[in-house]
Amino acid sequence: MSLSYRVLGGPGQDNALYVTVDTGQRLSRLMFDCGDGCPHALETVDLLAIDHLFFSHFHMDHVSGFDLFFRANFDREEQLVNVWVPPGGTKILHHRFQGFQWNLVGASQRGTWDVHEISPELIRTTRFHAKEAFRVGHLQSERERTQVIVEGDGYTIEAVQLDHGCPSMGYIVRESSRVNLNTSRMAERGFQPGPWAKRLRGGPALSGEMVTINGTEYSLAALQADLLVTTSGQSVAYLTDFRLNEATSDLLAERLRGMTTVVCESQYQSSDLNLAESVMHSTAKEVATLAVRAGIGRLILFHVSPRYLPSGLGALLAEARVIFPNSFFPESW
Repeated sequence: MSLSYRVLGGPGQDNALYVTVDTGQRLSRLMFDCGDGCPHALETVDLLAIDHLFFSHFHMDHVSGFDLFFRANFDREEQLVNVWVPPGGTKILHHRFQGFQWNLVGASQRGTWDVHEISPELIRTTRFHAKEAFRVGHLQSERERTQVIVEGDGYTIEAVQLDHGCPSMGYIVRESSRVNLNTSRMAERGFQPGPWAKRLRGGPALSGEMVTINGTEYSLAALQADLLVTTSGQSVAYLTDFRLNEATSDLLAERLRGMTTVVCESQYQSSDLNLAESVMHSTAKEVATLAVRAGIGRLILFHVSPRYLPSGLGALLAEARVIFPNSFFPESW
């Protein structure tokens, strides 16, 4: 399996995050926010196959590119469109759907959209149909919100509510752990690959379950303990538009503990702290300090204020690296 990510949009522009998880059998495509120009950065084949679109919040710079996404996918036939929104987001997205004239749609349209609204206690799913011109939202389900909101093919996604003067959702993607055979240990024991190896990786052993190798029976549980190696998968978090106060820092330090990569807004330098506080954003110094607390592997700074273009970007990055040396801008920058 492999997890990869790409920040869409350049410095001082609208930004979004595109994540893929490849299990070898299936490629899952995830998009976080939909700023102006961001969907245009994807190949059409990828844009038409997004499995889930996640919104942090609905300020203009996070939704201005949605019209292209909607135009490409409104009548998608083979795959349900899943959109995840913060509290109150279903109503806002319904207005977006209704912002077009639909006089030529009819019963032949097959596009179906599920909008999942993430509240502190519940996840409420509302379904919209292209054949109905998106007029009516049909309540599909209400379920208790847990830490994991999506269990995908080879990955999970968690949500955390942040404060930007309005709810702003952060998202955490975790690739499933990999379970592999220790081939060196197999060779030491004289075991050759065979059908038994598939069963070895096929889930926990039943009580007393045995497997036969080279004519000899072995305890499956004992073999799994001896020959299986579990490796944690990669992980990436998407955090944007929030004020990193003490309480939020405590929350995120725990939720991000040991993550591979955190893609985090860095709107301002610490010298502009008053400005950051007034508009509910965070500084490079603050997010770098969070990275140290959480013990993450790599910090990607994005969503930078245009006030630092073009000459101030280096100083902003340097401010973060003094605290957390493994800080970077996106490769495309």
